[in-house]
Amino acid sequence: MADDDNRGLGRRDFVKATGAAAGAAALGGVVSATPGRKPGAKEDEVLVGVSASVADRKAKVLDAVPGKAEIVHENDKLSYVAVKFPSEASDVARENFISTVTKKDGVKYAEKNETHTTMLSPNDPQFGDQYAPQQVRSDQAWDETLGDSSVTIAVVDTGAQYDHPDLAGNYKSNPGKDFADDDSDPYPDVPSDEYHGTHVSGCAAAVVDNGTGVSGQGNSSLINGRALDEGGSGSTADIADAVQWAADQGADVINMSLGGGGYTSTMKNAVSYAQNNGSLIICAAGNNGSGSVSYPAAYSECMAVSAVDSNENLASFSQYGSSVEICAPGVDVLSTTTETRGSYEKLSGTSMATPVTSGVAGLTLAKWSSLANNELRTHLKNTAKDIGLSSDQQGSGQVDAYAAVTTEPGSGGGGDDPDDPGSGDSTTETVSGSLSGYWDYDDYSWSWTYSSPSQIKIELSGPSSADFDLFVNEGTTTAASPSNYDYSSTSTNSQETVTIDNPDTSTDLQIDVDSYSGSGSYDLTITEYQ
Repeated sequence: MADDDNRGLGRRDFVKATGAAAGAAALGGVVSATPGRKPGAKEDEVLVGVSASVADRKAKVLDAVPGKAEIVHENDKLSYVAVKFPSEASDVARENFISTVTKKDGVKYAEKNETHTTMLSPNDPQFGDQYAPQQVRSDQAWDETLGDSSVTIAVVDTGAQYDHPDLAGNYKSNPGKDFADDDSDPYPDVPSDEYHGTHVSGCAAAVVDNGTGVSGQGNSSLINGRALDEGGSGSTADIADAVQWAADQGADVINMSLGGGGYTSTMKNAVSYAQNNGSLIICAAGNNGSGSVSYPAAYSECMAVSAVDSNENLASFSQYGSSVEICAPGVDVLSTTTETRGSYEKLSGTSMATPVTSGVAGLTLAKWSSLANNELRTHLKNTAKDIGLSSDQQGSGQVDAYAAVTTEPGSGGGGDDPDDPGSGDSTTETVSGSLSGYWDYDDYSWSWTYSSPSQIKIELSGPSSADFDLFVNEGTTTAASPSNYDYSSTSTNSQETVTIDNPDTSTDLQIDVDSYSGSGSYDLTITEYQ
């Protein structure tokens, strides 16, 4: 157990105390798949996350795999394997396997390979003109910048017709990868059946000012991680692999116009990996009209987007709730579709609002290239336009491209009142420590710098050969631990992040760095934003 220790760091002092033990995860290596895995849903699979401290994850899982089941897929960077059961296997067999394998040392979790679907609500066209770029003032922002090809937006979706006349100029020469079919080409298998990924691509970055068709929000570069089939369904594993791949390609923005399946550790680890590698992940809130957002939008790493119509009213289908951070046009949005479907069509859904936001994010980076992903996220919210909806419906407001490119980041200026800049200050502190083994932990407390901070980000960077976890409590003097926490990050490695918007400052923040397995040194970095 760690010794008690006090560090005087001015207003941001850390106090080392006491704690207990629990989980984390691994990164590194390549993604491998067994040939013959079909695209779309994979309801007969179980995903098993194995700690980074385990040298051979396949061997760790294999002796628990029953009968005709087999390991069919492995992701080294997210440290999980997929176990496929025969179609005739019962749910009981899968549940028994989950129960058995999670009792093994080094196995962090086991869960069904849930199905995710596109966040689209198609209807017949009612308007002949495009309105989304005008409503979010992208057309006014184009006087400042049309975008920059050095900014990359990754569309994790169905395939896309990347050689479409209105998309080809912005798709990279290597347009992406197909995780649904496990090949190098994200082009749709059946273009007449595919419309979602091509439409989403156009909402974000159909070529502006090329004399053809429609305009996206700006001329960012596009890549496509095909993780959904033409019907709009895909598995957790395919989507998580695509997110990890997009981050590895250096994507500045990852667009996820999809949802469903609830919380999964595999997807949580994927979006944490992408965030830690510098990507801003923008996700659809969902389309069932309920008062809470779907996953993956509900993960703290992701920016949840609700949909409004051309009158700036919340779309009837849009999910809403406290996790919504921003809204954008998502009803009858005109964008690109495959040429076999007519090249252009109107679609509705939070699926459309999400790439409008992603496109504005890309346009913003073209002007303010030094913004880190968390700074870009804050800047988009700080410059959003209040359109008179509740915060649960609009978050900080409707994304506003013109305000985003004309307001200096950190000034706090919003879209409607640039003369009221507020404060965009931040403060950062890093402390180093070490843990000796699975029994060890370090507890810290964080004394607030600002009276009403907008956000605090806690980042743990530990050894690649160990598995350290991060636990946080707010609004209490009780130390955080694996059995008592408000927030946690327990991936399969020692790279963990917790982000809290509008944190409770009534007490010091309580932070626990815990070894699930392994030993070594770590850095704990806390950034508090005004």
